[in-house]
Amino acid sequence: MTKSDKAYDRERMRQKDLKRNSPGREHGGGLMDLAGGLGWKGTALILVLLVLAFLLYSIFR
Repeated sequence: MTKSDKAYDRERMRQKDLKRNSPGREHGGGLMDLAGGLGWKGTALILVLLVLAFLLYSIFR
């Protein structure tokens, strides 16, 4: 095994461990878990929808 193979295996194990033992799991998750699960497209969609909802609320208030 080369150094890069070992580094890749270590990183893969670290990622698995973080998924299993994330700090927010005991408390039901958080914004970082939501954004991480959705990916950048889902997060951008939610942000755009929130801005539109705020604008509509401001206009028709």
